[in-house]
Formats: sequence, structure tokens, C-alpha cells
Amino acid sequence: MSITVNIYYTGENGNAGKFAGEMVSSGTVDRIKAESGNLRYDYFFPMNDPETVLLIDSWENQAAIDAHHASPMMKTISELREKYDLHMKVERFVSEDYNEDDKFIRK
Repeated sequence: MSITVNIYYTGENGNAGKFAGEMVSSGTVDRIKAESGNLRYDYFFPMNDPETVLLIDSWENQAAIDAHHASPMMKTISELREKYDLHMKVERFVSEDYNEDDKFIRK
């Protein structure tokens, strides 16, 4: 089982993209990806909304997420959210070990 959290960061004047860019350029993303239990931490840009950035953030389990939330990276992330005046929408998904949809997915 893994947990994936989709976080939509929305701002104005390109601030969501600037936030993601600073997260990458500062090395914060690399440090998060190196944390124990992190499976994925990647930003995407929706084609229909230039003021939003989607973060796909996946972890092995809740304990890994809790450790991440207690890490120094959260202070950096919070400060950057404030700097760029971002608002967030969050979706959370828990994976199953068995996926019936596999037979419909072309690999």
C-alpha cells in the first residue's frame, strides 16, 4: 500500500510556477525525494490553467508522511507558499495491492 497526495497550488501572475521552480532550484525537492519512504515528488502544469501547479507526492505509508511533515523541509515549503501567496486544494489516494484496471492499461 502507498499513499499519494495531489496538491494543486494556485496563485496569480505565475506564482505557482515560480514556487515550483524555487523548490527545485533550492534543492528542496531533491532533499524530499531522498527522504525515507518517498516514492515520488513531481510537479506538473495543467494545460488549461496556467496559474496552477500540480504536485504528485507519494509515500510508502502514513509514517513516512508524518516524518516528512516533521522534517525541516516543511518550514521551507511553508515559507515559500507564503512568499508566493499560494492557495491549495488537496486530494489523497491510497493504493491497493490488486488493481483490476491493469488489463485495460497498455504498457
